[in-house]
Amino acid sequence: MTPDAISPPPRSALCVAVLGAGLMGAPMARNIAAAGCQVSVWNRSPDKVLTLAAPNITVAADPAEAVQNARVLVTMLKDARAIAEVMSVLPDAESVPETPVCWLQMSTVGPADMSGLKTLADRKGLTLIDAPVLGTRQPAEAGQLLVLAAGPDSTKEAVQPVLDAVGKATRWLDTAPGMATRLKLALNSWVFALTHGAAESLALARGLGLDPELVAEILRGGPLDTPFFQMKALAMASGDFTPAFTVDNAVKDSGLILDAAREAGVRADLAEAGLNRYRRVQAQGRGDADMAASILA
Repeated sequence: MTPDAISPPPRSALCVAVLGAGLMGAPMARNIAAAGCQVSVWNRSPDKVLTLAAPNITVAADPAEAVQNARVLVTMLKDARAIAEVMSVLPDAESVPETPVCWLQMSTVGPADMSGLKTLADRKGLTLIDAPVLGTRQPAEAGQLLVLAAGPDSTKEAVQPVLDAVGKATRWLDTAPGMATRLKLALNSWVFALTHGAAESLALARGLGLDPELVAEILRGGPLDTPFFQMKALAMASGDFTPAFTVDNAVKDSGLILDAAREAGVRADLAEAGLNRYRRVQAQGRGDADMAASILA
């Protein structure tokens, strides 16, 4: 069912199915629709997608309905288990029309999950593109995510309208799925290290009787400063943990980082300590808070 080359229809006619409309998936669906694609969206919690009904967006009752006419399928679900559960209910290749469909798997999963997802894609007659994104809710809303992609060269033209709609840039890494997922975990390791480092620095300042905002003020504009640090430091100092990326998701991704590190023979002390911090925040009932809530640990 998957041809050697997949030519995209005109951009205005491209039909895209988005499975998963949470903090990231919902704004991604809006941006894909705004780019002129016809979008069918499904989410496990129907109440979260009712607000998405708009020009170029149709809310589907189930995953099978969402993908019925799609040429590109996007998954933005919690983890590999959720992805497999949702994708397994789709028709197998022999029972669907001979229409090439590219599957942009944009959730964060582990390297060990990729073989199972590739097998599932083959069974469903889909061409799998490993395409996790770097960024949180705000970049997703602005269409400014960085897409890491690995998949056949023949799919690039077909999926480019979708990638352009959700991201400021796409970095193609390999022609087979897997490399993008590995790089995403390495990058997330750095994101979490920055977050926990900021949390401990501000908490230490407070514990020593200082205004924690002094830390951000002194670093601002210097060689040790980053926009990410300033954003998270402000959230930590103000106690505003409106989620851009939740603690629950950070626990999931931290676990994936540790699993991958063990498989690679890399000792990841910071990732392990960070996971323990996030678990302490979860124990306080704050798993739905932004990952800046590391300071609560």
